[in-house]
Amino acid sequence: MGEQPEKRVTWAELFFDLIFVFAITQVSALLRADHSLEGIGRALVVFIPVYWVWVATSLHSNRQDIENPLDRLGVFSVGLCALFMGLALPQAYGDRGILFGGAYWVSRLVIQALVLRWQYGWLNGFGVAAAVTGPMLLLGGFLDGTARIALWAGAALVDTAVPLVLRRRLAAAAVRFEPSHLPERFGLLVIVALGESIVAIGAPATESHGLGVAELTAVSGAFVLAAGLWWVYFAFAASAMRFAVATSARQVDTVREVLSYAHIGLIGGVIAVAVGMHDAVAHPGHHLPAGVAGLLFGGTALYLGMFGYTRWRMFRLVSTTRLGTAAAVLAVLPLGLHLPALASLWLLAGLLTGLNALEWARARRS
Repeated sequence: MGEQPEKRVTWAELFFDLIFVFAITQVSALLRADHSLEGIGRALVVFIPVYWVWVATSLHSNRQDIENPLDRLGVFSVGLCALFMGLALPQAYGDRGILFGGAYWVSRLVIQALVLRWQYGWLNGFGVAAAVTGPMLLLGGFLDGTARIALWAGAALVDTAVPLVLRRRLAAAAVRFEPSHLPERFGLLVIVALGESIVAIGAPATESHGLGVAELTAVSGAFVLAAGLWWVYFAFAASAMRFAVATSARQVDTVREVLSYAHIGLIGGVIAVAVGMHDAVAHPGHHLPAGVAGLLFGGTALYLGMFGYTRWRMFRLVSTTRLGTAAAVLAVLPLGLHLPALASLWLLAGLLTGLNALEWARARRS
């Protein structure tokens, strides 16, 4: 009997991802509007529901053949809800909170209806989101101020904690995932987030009154930094994640920890870097404000640090190169406050380039 062909990402899924290009852009806009710790927290609270909608749809697409009219309509319905969430994001803490919460709840109900065809019951991440966190987000839309933030933060915490709390039940259900499809899906989400960094580079440059040496130098440094982030993920980590999912004796744990959980930090780091890039390219000769520097350097360090987590979870090995570079990025953050923005971009680009060159040399030797 021949081997089953690898499951590939469908055209419907790629179309679905376009909605999340818009949603991530709106999360970035929230972060650009408020660089404070409170602003970061508010952006994270609304990013997490958007993220879990994407994850849930991808898990369903992995387990089910969606190349049929019913599933395509279901995926497109979830996409419309995600579009409504994106439209609500700029005023999610204002007069569009009901739209945000309602769109989230409807999306989770649609996903649960699709999932019930292959996984019975409600005591899982899909069912809890449809029965508990969806109503919490809608109710939060009717509240104001701190009460809305608290209820939405609680919903985000429940969505994130449920896969961990129910891990034994999920493992006992012996759910198996197609190992090539899910890593490809999460890699595509990283590409979507990196696309936001390209927009962040190009948008302020095109709005500039003149493209002089400083502006072009800043654009070049930001692009090298973005390419370095791509290289860190796709040169080695993407194939390692695919290998880990394919060979894990506890596949559900690997999918949860290496894909679902780790990519919250990875995507969040890329969004933070993109916001920092936007301000750096817009004002290449100025010193970075503390909040912008924190996003640019801190986002880079978070992104690199998450690979230390994934490598340990996959292979019980310490990623000395990436953790060391993350520490170096944090160490030079104070210097970034005193350098022109374009110099800060090139400083980070140099650190990423050095990391990728070192890992490439090590891979050749081994």
